[in-house]
Amino acid sequence: MRGVLKLYKKLLTKYPLRVQAIQAGTLMALGDQIAQNLVERKRIQDLDLVRTAQFASIGFFIAGPVTRTWYEILDKHIGSKGGTVVFKKVCYDQLLFAPTFLLVLLSAIGFLQGNDIQNLKVKLGNEYTDILKSNYKIWPMVQLLNFYYIPLQYQVLIVQSVALLWNTYISYRTCLRTHE
Repeated sequence: MRGVLKLYKKLLTKYPLRVQAIQAGTLMALGDQIAQNLVERKRIQDLDLVRTAQFASIGFFIAGPVTRTWYEILDKHIGSKGGTVVFKKVCYDQLLFAPTFLLVLLSAIGFLQGNDIQNLKVKLGNEYTDILKSNYKIWPMVQLLNFYYIPLQYQVLIVQSVALLWNTYISYRTCLRTHE
C-alpha cells in the first residue's frame, strides 16, 4: 500500500492534470456503476456500459481538469491558509463554481444522452434546481474541511472521493429520467 501511495504522489507531482483527470474519470464511472448496480438494481446483462463510459469521459475531460484548474485559481488569488481564506474559498466555490459546474455537468450528460437543445432545456428545468439544492446540503461542509485541512495537490482526490456518492446520485437522477 505504501508503494502505491508513493507512486501516486510521484505521478501527481509529475503529471498533476493527467492524474486528476484519470482519477475523476475513474470515480465518475464507478459512481455510475454503483447507481446501476446498487440503486437501479440492474442485472449484469442489463448494465449500460456506454452510459458508464460517458460518465468516465465527463470525469476525464471535464470534471478532473476543471476542478484542478479551479482549485489552482482559488489558491493563487485567495490564498491557502487561514480561516478567512477558507471561508472565502468555500463561498466562491459554492456561489460561483458549483452552480456553473453543475450546469455544465448536466448539459454534458444531456448531450451525451442524445438530447437536443430543446429537450436539454426541459431536462435542466426539471433537474437543475433540485440537484443544486442537494449540492448545498453536502458540498459546503466538504469544501470547508477540504480547503482547511488538505494540501492543494490532494484536494481534487478528496472531492472526487466524496463525489463517488455524489456521482452515484447524479447518475441516478439524470439517467433515471431517460428510462421512465
